[in-house]
Amino acid sequence: MRKILLAARVPDDCVQMLEDRFELFKLYEADNPSAFLLEHGYKIEGMTGGKVDASLISQLPNLEIIANYGVGYDNVDIEAARARGIRVTNTPNRLNAAVAELTVGLMVSFARQIPQNHDYVKSGRWAVEGSVPLTAQLAGARVGILGLGRIGKAIATRLTAFDMEVCYHGRTYQKDQPYHYFDDLLEMAQNVEWLVVIAPGGEGTQKIISRAVLEALGPKGTLVNIARGNMVDQDALIELLSEGKLRGAALDVFDGEPHIPEALRKLDNVLLSPHNGSATRQTRAQMSSQVVENLIAYFENGELLDKVI
Repeated sequence: MRKILLAARVPDDCVQMLEDRFELFKLYEADNPSAFLLEHGYKIEGMTGGKVDASLISQLPNLEIIANYGVGYDNVDIEAARARGIRVTNTPNRLNAAVAELTVGLMVSFARQIPQNHDYVKSGRWAVEGSVPLTAQLAGARVGILGLGRIGKAIATRLTAFDMEVCYHGRTYQKDQPYHYFDDLLEMAQNVEWLVVIAPGGEGTQKIISRAVLEALGPKGTLVNIARGNMVDQDALIELLSEGKLRGAALDVFDGEPHIPEALRKLDNVLLSPHNGSATRQTRAQMSSQVVENLIAYFENGELLDKVI
């Protein structure tokens, strides 16, 4: 049986499927990971789960494939893998619906103040204090999407159904898309009420949502980040939110998560979610299957079903 390293925890169904087809080595259960790798590292032919840096790769001399659990692969040192000729796969498409749903859910919840109104009714304040203030709505507003990839398109389709005007910014203009393209992110931020971040993570996009972009979005604008926390200048975000220079933020990801600054958690003009964009039972089950299918296809036929490199 092929030897697979599980570097970090993944859902139980994924573990079971891996154990059914491969000999599994669980690094995260080792009391001494260094000793574990010294004893077993040379056996490993494939791996999944967790952060895969150059140091870990160097301790796996016979590693052939990294089947990443997730569509984003900024947790994998791609250059170190490429230098060794190690193949990398991911799990695209399976996350699209779940992430798009949560994005729209965050936006509707923020605009219509659903969490606050829920608490207002449950606390009995409605009967005592009367009606709540009017809220915003999505219909008629303009939304800019940073990153019109698979998930970005799924989000755009859903927001169009909400009668929002959709535009986007990315590395290239996509002539087959009906949405207005901005070749400058700052300009897009100046022209929208909502800015949705769903671009891939990595060094090239760290703090792409800079202070300047947030200031361009301004007191009329709301930031929605469903991608990676380090893509936003979090200190600038907190400052501008605190000073009323940004209307609000709906965030599923954070820089340094799960440790969220108290200053951010205490703000009234934020809606916070614990990085669960893809966290539905259906999606995670599909992702688990996709990881295992990628490994099977590679070892049985040399195929890369979901090729990264």
